[in-house]
Amino acid sequence: MENNVLSLSKNEEFTFTCSNEVCCFNGCCEDLNQFLTPYDIVRLKNHLGLQSSLFLETYTFQQIGPETGLPIISLRPGPGSELKCPFVTPSGCGVYNDRPSSCRMYPLIRIISRSRATGKVTEQYMLLKEPHCHGFNGNQQWTIQKWIENQGLSTYNELNDLLMEIIGLKNRLIPGQLDLTSKHIFHMVCYDLDTFRKHILEEKLPDGFTAGKDLTDAAEKDDTDLLKIGLQWLKNVLFEEK
Repeated sequence: MENNVLSLSKNEEFTFTCSNEVCCFNGCCEDLNQFLTPYDIVRLKNHLGLQSSLFLETYTFQQIGPETGLPIISLRPGPGSELKCPFVTPSGCGVYNDRPSSCRMYPLIRIISRSRATGKVTEQYMLLKEPHCHGFNGNQQWTIQKWIENQGLSTYNELNDLLMEIIGLKNRLIPGQLDLTSKHIFHMVCYDLDTFRKHILEEKLPDGFTAGKDLTDAAEKDDTDLLKIGLQWLKNVLFEEK
């Protein structure tokens, strides 16, 4: 039986319920193939009380995207042949309040496109109905906007869109691999935010990279501000884009 992917209009309703009363509960936390976005990492490492470098070392592994040539961070499965998420427990997600954006978005798929002329982002949503998921048999009704609000997705989407803009510029302006210094900067800004903060405050960025006042101020505040301004700074220094 194949997956069923349905296009959804903005105000169209869909039915979905996920709880420990659904027979497939925790099933989607097995056979893990979980990419992490920069904001996913911020939320998870703060939930666990870890520096970003230690979180990356303990819970993730890195690949290079075959199409982008950029580092991609994936969540490392826990021990055992079931390849379970390291944070799943018999009673559910152990990091639920700070779970990754893809977990929050499911069963929706969000597709974005950006106009080169205006910069305007257009969203399209699809409903993924997988045969193993019984959450569609409930009676709770949602619209896209209600789901986004209920799952706390607005900040995730905003920061993920900044990353997708950087990836789009990379593919268009610098096909292939980045040089080692640029790849290091990309990894540090996107994934190793605590090291990035330290380098900013100690003025130890690699040669050719300088941090302005906005970035220095953000480094002294919270991680979300630093990541948001850091991604904008990364776009500027790598591609000379404002």
